[in-house]
Order: sequence, then structure tokens, then C-alpha cells
Amino acid sequence: MSTASASSRTPWVRAIALGIGLSLIVGGILLAFAWPSLTASAKDLPVGIVGPEASVTQVEKAIDEKADGAVELIRYDDREAAVAAIGQREAYGAIVLGDAPTDTPEVLKATAASTQVAGVLDGLAAQLQKQIDTQIRAQVEQGVQQLQTTMGEALKAAMAGQAPQLPPSQGAFEIPTVTVVVTDLAPYADADPQGIGLTVSVFPLVIGGVLGGVLLSLTVTGAWRRIVGLLVYSASAGLVLTGILQSWIGALQADFWTDAAAIALTIGAIASTVVGLSSLLGKAGIAVGAVTMILFANPLSAANVPVEFLLAPWGTIGQWMPPGAGATLLRDLSYFPDADVSFPWLLLGCWMLAGLLLAALDPAGRRVAQGGAVPASVAA
Repeated sequence: MSTASASSRTPWVRAIALGIGLSLIVGGILLAFAWPSLTASAKDLPVGIVGPEASVTQVEKAIDEKADGAVELIRYDDREAAVAAIGQREAYGAIVLGDAPTDTPEVLKATAASTQVAGVLDGLAAQLQKQIDTQIRAQVEQGVQQLQTTMGEALKAAMAGQAPQLPPSQGAFEIPTVTVVVTDLAPYADADPQGIGLTVSVFPLVIGGVLGGVLLSLTVTGAWRRIVGLLVYSASAGLVLTGILQSWIGALQADFWTDAAAIALTIGAIASTVVGLSSLLGKAGIAVGAVTMILFANPLSAANVPVEFLLAPWGTIGQWMPPGAGATLLRDLSYFPDADVSFPWLLLGCWMLAGLLLAALDPAGRRVAQGGAVPASVAA
């Protein structure tokens, strides 16, 4: 009995190798989540600028020298055009300069687009204010010097017995006061003033989609039964999560049914991918789908940072994955009604249809069936 018991034990080499392998897996998971944040940096953020040619050129030069490539200035004809670009998610903000040096400049921002970029624009406003103060100080010093020169010449003339040439009185000298105005065109809602609810909601959607796909793949037999279960799960999860995120937390601001449809499609796209890969590759497909969505697509979703913060081309790739498309869709629906959201709607629909098609065809189940045994996944 002792010999049999000893032979059933796991070999030492295997136990040690398993421990090392698991530690490497944990390290890979950590890198997958930490790498986008560690490498994130502002790069070519689209920001509009409006104003006279001379003023715009001066500001462009100053920003190019100090922004280190973080901002890409785009010229617009007027303030209305810049506001429209921000509302359509073509720009994160804009700098509006007046026709005269003493006109009040304005910095437009949209905090709901990105709190990080809003902070960058606040910094630009501070730099612009500093530049204006420097110009005003230089003008005042120049005026004082001219006055001192004139008074000195008048004093010399008086001492020489000549009539002093005094400049005509222009009244009291006033130092112009110019304060940069910062206008937030898309602030977060009062119920979610920091946008935390909207930001953190993406990861639960990813986990919910993966979990639903895994459980449906493992517990439901019959290809069409899986599809029906997937559709029911997506719709019901959309209603439940929208009720929590919108009615309770206040993180979502669009129409309830529109938000519910967006969440349902996001979860459905993720879950159907797992189910479809399971139908294509068997149980290995479940692992492939889960790893792809959690460790690859989610960190690249740009739910926490702007797409431009991620290294190219990973930010763009992330927007072609369900988590990234879902995050962008929910944000635009809540705070940017003028933005074109056709791309995320269509992309999520394509992901879901592809997964449903694979689930319906069930190639893995058919291969097993041709080998003799009819798998449970194709049993009607």
C-alpha cells in the first residue's frame, strides 16, 4: 500500500516546475495590466486654436517649445467650429484668442472626454496666462520708461529756462487686466463628478462577458441552446447593469434603453467570442477567448486614459476590440451626443455576429461527431 501511495504522488520536478510556471503566469498578468499605464504618455493630443494669424503663430511656437509633442494644434475658423469639433470628439479642447491683445482669451476643455487631457489644458491655460502677464508687464515697463524719459527731458528744459514740452494729458494710466477663461463644455455629471463610475465600469463588463461565455460553453449543451442562452444573458445583463450604473450610481447619462443596448452588445460581443472560440477549438478556445479579452483587449481599451496616451499602434488596435469599442460608445452616448458612434456600434455587432456564427456552425463539435461520438455541444 505504501508503494502504491508513493507512486500516486506528484513528482518533485513537476511540482517545482508548476510553481515556477505559475509565477511566470502571474508576472505576465501583472505586465499585461501595468504595461499600458507605465508606458502611457501624452502624444499628439488634438487641440484646436482660433484667433488672428500673428497671435496663433505666437502661441503655436510657445506650445511647441514647452509641450514636447504632447499637443497637436488644429486651426479652426471661429469658436463655434472649435466647439463643434470638441462635441464630435475630433478635438479634446481649444484655445480661443481675441482679435486684440487685451481681449480675454478662452480655453475650452471637455473633462468627460479625459480628465488627464483636461489637466493638460488647464496647464496650457496657466502657460497662456503667464505669457499674457509677461507681455502686459513689458508694456507697463515700456510706458514707465517713456514717461521717465519725457519727464527727464522736460526737467532739463525747465532748468535751462526753456518751456518744457510735456505730452498731452491722457488721463490716469490704467494697467490692463486680462484673465484667461477656462470653459468646460462637457463636465461629468453631479452624480459622478470625477467620472469614476464610468471609468471603472468597463472592467466588470469584460469580466461579465468572459464569465458568461465560459459558463455557457461549459454548462449548456446544444449549439442553438447556447446561442439562445447567450442572447438572453446579454439582454438581461444589459438591463441589470444599466439599472445599477445609471439609475443607482448615476455614471451613465444617455437614454436608459440606449445605454442598455450598448452594454448588452458589449457583453454579448465578448461572451460570443468566447463561445465561438469554444465551438471552434474546444476547451482550448475558452482559454484563448478569456486571455484575449482580459489580458490583451482590456488593458488596451483606453477606458482609463486617452487613446493617444497608449503607444502606437496599440491604442488604435484596442479600439477595434470589444472592450475599447464598448468604453468609447458608453462615454460618447453619455456626454457627447453629437459624436458619430456608428463605428463602435457596427464593430460590436460584427464581433457578436462572428461569435454567433461560429457557435452555430460548431466546427469542433462536428469534427468530434465525424470521429464517431456525438458531442453534447451539437446534441439538439
